[in-house]
Amino acid sequence: MVAGQPVMPIVGVLSDELRKLSMRAKPGEPPDSNGHCPPRPTSARFARHAVILAPLLLAACQPAVLDPKGLVGIADKTILVDSLAIMLAIVVPTILATFGFAWWFRAGNTRAKYLPEFEYSGRIELIVWAIPLLVIILLSGVAWIGSHELDPAQPLASKTPPLEVQVVSLDWKWLFIYPNQRVASVNQLVVPAGVPIHFALTSASVMTAFFIPQLGSMIYTMNGMTTQLNLQADAPGSFHGLASHFSGDGFADMHFEVRAVPAEQFAAWVEATRKTGPTLDAASYTSLAKQSIDAKPFTYRAADPGLFQQVATQQLPPGPGPQTGLPDRTVSPRTEK
Repeated sequence: MVAGQPVMPIVGVLSDELRKLSMRAKPGEPPDSNGHCPPRPTSARFARHAVILAPLLLAACQPAVLDPKGLVGIADKTILVDSLAIMLAIVVPTILATFGFAWWFRAGNTRAKYLPEFEYSGRIELIVWAIPLLVIILLSGVAWIGSHELDPAQPLASKTPPLEVQVVSLDWKWLFIYPNQRVASVNQLVVPAGVPIHFALTSASVMTAFFIPQLGSMIYTMNGMTTQLNLQADAPGSFHGLASHFSGDGFADMHFEVRAVPAEQFAAWVEATRKTGPTLDAASYTSLAKQSIDAKPFTYRAADPGLFQQVATQQLPPGPGPQTGLPDRTVSPRTEK
């Protein structure tokens, strides 16, 4: 499920429909003294309709990882598909063999030979151990090679220099700093399509995870530490970014929009950003670091190029977190005891 999609209403509709189906009477069954058809349990019909209606639960899903739009995302999908194919090579024959054995050794099959004294067969042992061992070897090979080829810190091959973006995870929002352009944005990431993006990431609070499913690898952000990630959007588009590691009360709303635009539009966005909005310095950052939920996207017309380093080295203190007692009511309304 992709964050932010309405699932509970679908579950409610499904539950109501299944309840109605379970209360229907048998065809031709006479009504009671009040003229109502008596309810009856319909387990078989219930099961059949449940199978039909259950896919409604998937109506809020989006392809995401299976619809990659970047070099790293495509490589991630390849590893996922290859791993699935390797596992199905043993799962499918096992399922078919289960049905085959059940059919062949049915009670009415007089041709089946029963061997109650059977204890050991070297051939069978070879098969049941060799096949899973080969599967493990293939899966580990795919994971080993793929993890090294997709090292998050490894630059992507390109004739175009990468765009530098510094990422700070806050409670509960994302701060994006463009050190070379000297602008910044909150909960909105604008990048040029077809250009590698080099991310330097840290956290101003608790550990969380930075993830753009359609572009590729997830990576964690931690306070007092810096991690690196290289991604690229192959074509213009709008993508969903999110925090994929629980980090407190506002975690559900800690997502952002990624806009990949042509290079000239990115340059125009930078110029427009420089003309409006506040300045990001130590004072404004301290205010931004306070806990808040569902922060609307906005930009800073100027950003201190040394701010990220000050956050990563804790020259600027971590986010204040909740004050004494219960969290602030504007963040997580609760009844005080």
